[in-house]
Amino acid sequence: MQKIKSLMTRQGLRSPQESVNDLSPIENLRIPTKEELRELHEEPPDPQAQQEIINSIEEVYFSNDSFDIVKYELERLPPVLSLQELEEYRDKLKQQQAAVSKKVADLILEKQPAYVEELERVTSLQSGLQLAAVICTNGRRHLNIAKEGFTQTSLGLLANQRKRQLLIGLLKSLRTIKTLQRTDVRLSEMLEEEDYPGAIQLCLECQKAASTFKHYSCISELNSKLQDTLEQIEEQLDVALSKICKNFDINHYTKVQQAYRLLGKTQTAMDQLHMHFTQAIHNTVFQVVLGYVELCAGNTDTKFQKLQYKDLCTHITSDSYIPCLADLCKALWEVMLSYYRTMQWHENHDQDEAAVVSSDGNNVIGTEENSFDRNYVKKKLEHGLSRIWQDVQLKVKTYLLGTDLSNFKYDDFIFVLDVISRLMQVGEEFCGSKSEVLQESIRKQSVNYFKTYHRTRLEELRMFLENETWELCPVKSSFSILQLHEFKFLEQSRSPSVSPSKQPASAASSAVTLFEQYCAAGNPFEIQADSKDDETEDVLASNGYESDEQEKSAYQEYDSDSDVPEELKRDYVDEQTGDAPIKSVSRETLRSRKRSDYNLNKVNAPILTNTTLNVIRLVGKYMQMMNILKPIAFDVIHFMSQLFDYYLYAVYTFFGRNDMPIPASSLCAFNREQHSARQFESTGLGLSSSRLRTTLNRIQESLIDLEVSADPSGTLTAAEERKEKVPSPHLSHLVVLTSGNSLYGLAERVVATESLVFLAEQFEFLQPHLDAVMPAAKKPFLQQFYSQTVSTASELRKPVYWIVAAKAIDYEQMLLLMANVKWDVKEIMSQHNVYVDALLKEFEEFNRRLNDVSKRVRIPLPVSNILWEHCIRLANRTLVEGYANVKKCSNEGRALMQLDFQQFLMKLEKLTDIRPIPDKEFVETYIKAYYLTENDMESWIKEHREYSTKQLTNLVNICLGTYINKKARQKLLATIDDTDRPKR
Repeated sequence: MQKIKSLMTRQGLRSPQESVNDLSPIENLRIPTKEELRELHEEPPDPQAQQEIINSIEEVYFSNDSFDIVKYELERLPPVLSLQELEEYRDKLKQQQAAVSKKVADLILEKQPAYVEELERVTSLQSGLQLAAVICTNGRRHLNIAKEGFTQTSLGLLANQRKRQLLIGLLKSLRTIKTLQRTDVRLSEMLEEEDYPGAIQLCLECQKAASTFKHYSCISELNSKLQDTLEQIEEQLDVALSKICKNFDINHYTKVQQAYRLLGKTQTAMDQLHMHFTQAIHNTVFQVVLGYVELCAGNTDTKFQKLQYKDLCTHITSDSYIPCLADLCKALWEVMLSYYRTMQWHENHDQDEAAVVSSDGNNVIGTEENSFDRNYVKKKLEHGLSRIWQDVQLKVKTYLLGTDLSNFKYDDFIFVLDVISRLMQVGEEFCGSKSEVLQESIRKQSVNYFKTYHRTRLEELRMFLENETWELCPVKSSFSILQLHEFKFLEQSRSPSVSPSKQPASAASSAVTLFEQYCAAGNPFEIQADSKDDETEDVLASNGYESDEQEKSAYQEYDSDSDVPEELKRDYVDEQTGDAPIKSVSRETLRSRKRSDYNLNKVNAPILTNTTLNVIRLVGKYMQMMNILKPIAFDVIHFMSQLFDYYLYAVYTFFGRNDMPIPASSLCAFNREQHSARQFESTGLGLSSSRLRTTLNRIQESLIDLEVSADPSGTLTAAEERKEKVPSPHLSHLVVLTSGNSLYGLAERVVATESLVFLAEQFEFLQPHLDAVMPAAKKPFLQQFYSQTVSTASELRKPVYWIVAAKAIDYEQMLLLMANVKWDVKEIMSQHNVYVDALLKEFEEFNRRLNDVSKRVRIPLPVSNILWEHCIRLANRTLVEGYANVKKCSNEGRALMQLDFQQFLMKLEKLTDIRPIPDKEFVETYIKAYYLTENDMESWIKEHREYSTKQLTNLVNICLGTYINKKARQKLLATIDDTDRPKR
């Protein structure tokens, strides 16, 4: 209706024909009924009135086609119906309907010609269509005949072929999809086989294929799953990379690097690798220490796992300290070795890649990218060396300082130093580091340990010296300190497995590095632990060797006569008594040796005691520590010098001092060299050099604690100084020095003094080694120690053996016999006096007793020479003293003096090979002085100041008294007094 209304509005008062033409085809089909047409003809239409009626129609009727007119009108009915009103309203609606119909009819009439014409066209079209239908029917019939007879079979084949091709493509796609869906199973298998490059390659190919088939709904889900799988592979790849840190495997690492290269994350892999190495160091040391702490703690639950590593190290017990340290270093070695092998892999890989690039340089962009990655990896690895070693140092430092090592056994502490020294060698080879952190930490522990250790060793040395009976320690004639395991590190030939503390620098530098040696297998710290088992002997645990069997076992490895019975190998067992063996010596050898060397029945073995051997071994232990830790070299050498000082002071205290009365004649004989006889008797330094006296005084002041008890009022500094000192040793009561039968302990004196000389010789032998490690600023101390202390050891022989010489000969008896001789005889005598025979008999007895002593202890030639020299000097000076006691003397008496002395010399030269006879001129000059005139005597007195005042006075009174006047004699006596005054 709306359309009709709008159409009517647009047409206005146009003719019906025009209106009909404007109607739609549907509207054109409706033709007014006859009744409507009749009504239209009966009443002449009033266009204006008709238009007003149409305009009076409500707009709602033109709203839309779905408008329900009946419903609308029924709803408009009033509540109370009135027939008249309804009829009126119905008439109104009829008028409106009629107007509309009239209007429509007019419009139709206007379009009637066009309608007729169109109708004819439709009819014609209908006929054409019917003809076309006939033609089509015929055509289809003919086509059906052609199809059935010709094309159906061929085209069917073509269609089936096309369908087949489509199905084959579909089947291929389905198979690909099926493969993609089963890829996760294969990826899991490849990851279990650690084929990371293959897994990543497969995953990337699957992703590429999935992007091709992404139009399938199942593939879109698979693509996201492949991405998750790739991320999972990266996580497992990172775990695989972390395994490299502890146990490097070339094939495993090659796969990991290939996988990261496929991912394009080579640089990321290197960053992750360094992080894993750092983490591996931390986890490794923590687990090793934690294992030992929990093992030692037993079942007690103290939550050690929650402790920090530094706190955990403090719970290590002393028993588990060394095994834990060894395992710690082994584990860290594995980490560093893995890093070293990682660098080796990259170096070899870079060389291979460079060779490939040089042969084929087509892909310039890829080559530059690979070169950049290689440079990055190389710099990262080189930079990581110092970082990893720094982490290792800090972890080991924390462990070292977590325990107080001052109470450790020496061998245990040396093992700790050896391990740390080996670790520092590893650091030197690993990254060229000097390991300052380790050196400082081990220096602290070493200084702390060494002070305690040295104090204990000095106390033990005092105990050994006080219990030492100065018996000869039996060693082989070929004995050398290099045979002791404490000095094995000084040997020049070393296997590469020996620790640095036992290996010279030249051998270490020429040998292969530890990483080259143990790259394939083994662990340097494992060998270190094994070597400790062979060196667990602690000499200081007992007082020397308890039996000869121990001595034999200690040195048996250095001689080839291990199958010889023990009795034949001992140097001091007699063939008859079992005490002093006499080994076969050829007659030519006997003739070639001097009689004064009382060792004809002895091999030329070193003379030393158990204490000497212990001191030598202590020196070796000190040098081991010094060689391992050079920063404390001065402290170690200083303590080594104290060992020698104390031994020297002990020998002097025991045998250089004289506590027995010495004949007055002996004292008077040497009184010119002393300030008083009492001082000489108490100190025994009459024949000591000023250097020896200075050395002994220095030792006494710096090392010997002379106080009986600590002074409570003393300062703390004084108390600390006393801690560094050792009480003076006391000679064992088992050592008897007062028996004349044993020549006043000559055997013990020889063993003590010659063992000191032997010890000094060993220090001289070790001087180059000590000088090599001594800091340059401290070398003057070492030089002074050798020049003022070590070199004075042999000088101690004189005061020690002088005491024997002073008591071995009865000089008092000789003076008494000389006093009974009449020297104022009137005729020249042809027979010497009895005192000469008595004196020679004393020397013969002395010679016999020397032979007896030599059966116990070999008396070296220097010792016998000194003994004879002392005795002869004392005898000669006793002769001069006897001549100075003469009251009256004639010229014939002076001739008798010369006769007696010549007889003495002639017989004496048969007993000893010492040439010239000591102090021979001393006696001859004094006898000849009897013949001097007054003028000659004055000058002679001034020139010969070696004679005592009494001896010079006797010359003046007895010899010249009868020839000069009293004034001249007083003048000579005044000269003697003036000459003697500076000596007082």
